[in-house]
Amino acid sequence: MGVKRYIANKDNTITNAYKIDLRTRGTGSNMGAADILEVFSIYGQQTTSSAESSRVLVNFPIGTISNDRTLGDIPTSGSVSFYLRMFNARHSEQLPRDLTVNILAVSQSWEEGYGLDMEGYGDETKDAIVGSNWFMRAKATSWDKPGGDYHSSSYSAGTTMPNYIFTFTEGHEDILLDVTSTVEEWIASTQENNGFGIFVTSSQEAYVSNSSGEDSGSVLHNTDGQKTSFYTKRFFSRSSEFFFKRPLIEARWDSRTRDDRGNFYLSSSLAPGEDNLNRIYLYNYVRGQLKNIPAIGDGKVLVSLYSGSADDTAPAGAKLALSQGDGVVSDGDFNVTGGYVSTGVYSASFAFTGSSKLDTIYDVWYSGSVGGAPFNGTIQYTTGTIKPQTLSSPSWNQYNQYTTKITNLKPKYAKDEKARFRVFTRPRNFSPTIYNIASKDIENTIIPSASYEIIRAVDNYTIINNSTGSSERHTYLSYDASGSYFDLDMSLLEPGYLYGIKLAFFSSAGWREQEELFKFRVEDN
Repeated sequence: MGVKRYIANKDNTITNAYKIDLRTRGTGSNMGAADILEVFSIYGQQTTSSAESSRVLVNFPIGTISNDRTLGDIPTSGSVSFYLRMFNARHSEQLPRDLTVNILAVSQSWEEGYGLDMEGYGDETKDAIVGSNWFMRAKATSWDKPGGDYHSSSYSAGTTMPNYIFTFTEGHEDILLDVTSTVEEWIASTQENNGFGIFVTSSQEAYVSNSSGEDSGSVLHNTDGQKTSFYTKRFFSRSSEFFFKRPLIEARWDSRTRDDRGNFYLSSSLAPGEDNLNRIYLYNYVRGQLKNIPAIGDGKVLVSLYSGSADDTAPAGAKLALSQGDGVVSDGDFNVTGGYVSTGVYSASFAFTGSSKLDTIYDVWYSGSVGGAPFNGTIQYTTGTIKPQTLSSPSWNQYNQYTTKITNLKPKYAKDEKARFRVFTRPRNFSPTIYNIASKDIENTIIPSASYEIIRAVDNYTIINNSTGSSERHTYLSYDASGSYFDLDMSLLEPGYLYGIKLAFFSSAGWREQEELFKFRVEDN
């Protein structure tokens, strides 16, 4: 489950635009309860040189993100990316093409407020009323500069904050922006979390000269600005009725478990070194819950390989020699050093030349020292089985198509449920060889690179895009000896709707979307 979302906990639009009468400015107006946020710059509306601006403030629950990291629900710094997502609100007025906005961390605290009027700017905040506006950041507390205070210095980690810009080429685009550095600064408490300010860059905001005669203090002098308007860009706010359109910070990370126990290959000269490595896992379940092994905790674990007994039902003989690489110190070593992955989960990675005559190899997990035969160690935890495969080079250019099924799909899920979906895959042209004694079970094909996508069935709106073109790989499927799988937090989805799962697989022909669509509902309970 490599996706987690954090909805904004406050937002507001502040402006110095003229009211409908074009005589007085709406600098005292508050729009903190409106379902729309608005950014614009208007030049020459009230007079031939008048300047008007609208800016957005939006804040996110960084304390919740930090707590989730402490609980292990999101990875540590460097292993997760955070994206600011804000969604375009369609309207009938002009869109600002090629608009570039600043997205800067706000440097002082501010109040959201309860204003709604975005047309006449009639909901004003004054000394006794809660809410921010063009001049005030909170009740009876002013901004240092009209229009808000922002971190605008060059970024130096731990000292100042990053500066971002975003360009809307056509004007209707959503914001999708990597703001990892800023979120990590907030989590580390090097800077106070006051959210982001979003406003037109100075090179595109309206031109204002020192001798313009504008009413004192309501506009910022901007001799680098434009004598044209950029009107108007609107986003849905956190008050929006549209569940998937509210401003959010989206955490993305590669959450895959790539357990090669069911996809284990003997080392081959056909493969580069990294592709000869196999990673296997130990899952320590105690009464149905993953628990750390007490003697190991989050430390190291050892693994040795053995061939089978005469009837190939248990490990026997001496340890098998391994090739140097990853968890193996040197060629001919008999031990793999594995490590901690997460609570109750350990892994070990190694290459194994072995022999094609080995139908089964046995992996023994332990700590301390283990003698030449199994079970002589000081602490032996578990023994697994592996059916090694041999790489071969076909005489034709393969192009495989697959049939898929989610074997444990339920018709509905609760909104607070965290579900695991198991994916069964086989080649579409599957033609098993039948022997005198045949098994009715069809072998599950493991696809090392597979991704999922979630859509809303009623309108095919994409809720979670597959990450086939992303470095985060946050929608890639895990796999183990039973096949591929992925986890999904149903709280990401709005209850009362039917959703669909689409899968895409990567092969020598590139990414290919599967034909099947797997549907399910999310309900309140």
